[in-house]
Amino acid sequence: MLVKLSPRPAVRRCAGAGALTLALLGAGLPAAAADRPPQPDLSRFYRQKPAWTGCKGPDMPKDLQCAKVTVPLDYARPRAGTLDIALARYRATGTSQGSVLLNFGGPGGPGVSELASDGRKFMDLTNGYDVVTFDPRGVGRSSPVSCGEGGDDASGTTDDHTDLGHPQALLRQLKRTAEKCARYSGPVLAHIGTVDASRDLDVIRQALGDKKLNYLGFSYGTRLGAVYAAQFPHKVGRFALDGVDTLTEPLSEQGVAGAEGQQTALDDFLDWCTTDIACPFGQDRRAAGEQVVRLVNSLDKNPVPTGVGGTVSGQDLVGAIGQALYSKQLWPALERALASLVQDGDTRGVLNFAAGGTSLPVRSGTATATAYAGIRTDGGLVEPQDVPADNLLAALMAINCADDPDRPGAARITEDLKDLPARYEQASPVFGRYRLTELLMCYGRPRGTDFIRDRVKAVDSAKMLLVGTRGDPATPYRWTVETAARLGPSAVVLDNKGDGHTGYDSSPCVHRKIDDFLLYGTLPPNGSSCPADGEDWSATGNTDDG
Repeated sequence: MLVKLSPRPAVRRCAGAGALTLALLGAGLPAAAADRPPQPDLSRFYRQKPAWTGCKGPDMPKDLQCAKVTVPLDYARPRAGTLDIALARYRATGTSQGSVLLNFGGPGGPGVSELASDGRKFMDLTNGYDVVTFDPRGVGRSSPVSCGEGGDDASGTTDDHTDLGHPQALLRQLKRTAEKCARYSGPVLAHIGTVDASRDLDVIRQALGDKKLNYLGFSYGTRLGAVYAAQFPHKVGRFALDGVDTLTEPLSEQGVAGAEGQQTALDDFLDWCTTDIACPFGQDRRAAGEQVVRLVNSLDKNPVPTGVGGTVSGQDLVGAIGQALYSKQLWPALERALASLVQDGDTRGVLNFAAGGTSLPVRSGTATATAYAGIRTDGGLVEPQDVPADNLLAALMAINCADDPDRPGAARITEDLKDLPARYEQASPVFGRYRLTELLMCYGRPRGTDFIRDRVKAVDSAKMLLVGTRGDPATPYRWTVETAARLGPSAVVLDNKGDGHTGYDSSPCVHRKIDDFLLYGTLPPNGSSCPADGEDWSATGNTDDG
């Protein structure tokens, strides 16, 4: 569930590779740390005081400060090794009431670089808090995981592997990819899941000097926040969770829900586009939807050359559209990119979106054992320039699989692939095939933890604000309702009637309600709503998904 986070741009050169590259990258990695009881000898980690200094680097704001905290690699065996977690903060400008910790989502999104590049939208919070973020374990500068940079063999993107009707070769490739990921990622891979990351949050809380954790989490960050609330319910301060993730659905069901959410967002875009004379699909709304499906199918059969040695397939286009739908502000640019593609065969606009999407770029060449020789293996922070280009996607897969206990075998997957394509197609004729590969992402990997499904419920904590957006393409609104019911009376729902992934950045109403809660403890009534224009809000007393 990515939140405005992008891997480094690159041009694909294999048709239809996008979705499968994502699935192949994270499969077959070591299992997550299981739920373990607290250890009595963690006191040395809870006695830390960060040493804040100016952040190094030409792109770092002068008023942004950086530090680190040290956490156990394995909380069950805290003497077996440690990791450093990178921190960054903007100091409070008003009367400080402590810190508020931000997680921007992913999973796999580095917080430090995100706060450095896009932190100004959180400046209102500095009226009462130090605004702090971090690179979670396995992410960014904090022992980043990777699957290396490889050619076709490493990426698993040759044509015979893209045929879901014949999955045997694909499953064999997944296992080979697993071995490669393990070679490049190091010991953090076995302890990268949200259960351990949540425990890191509590070490950070204590290091910041806060008796309770104040927290703002987006998308995956809501899952991390919910796990923290289950593990440390009496340490929950003011929690705002925006773009609420599911706590119960298996990855295959998340794929269906994701396809449905993206289709809803595409429908909203086409409603808008067909009112504009410049819309490349004309002004007939029903015909426009059919044209998009035909365009995707046509490009899958005959990819369009990019002019720089690559091609754009239908699935590449689907990934690009999905990225653009994350924000309504991107709709005009998406309209122009599609018009250039349809009318002139110009792929540049589509490639701009595809480069920031959720599929890994495909690179030529062969990975070597020395590709990341500069990466530290002692748990220390790595330099920003040494963070692997694929870290975001490698971490996304590793964390999602670590949090998911389902591990269907080859026979079950082969059988499911006979029937599931029709179900995904029904969920979305555009995004269904792209999302179907979620079924494969954890194949060959040891079973993940069942802590989240079994124990993150009926949380006895302070009130938490949960924000769901009706037109969210990544975290469907119904997940907000379901997660609120699961968390129990502590959950207060704000229904954002707008579009895009999360509401804080796009809706002034949501932004104001979250800030009011974090700064002053003012909660809207449960079931309140923010309108589509985001300007005002009203109490509806209704949290139904209807």
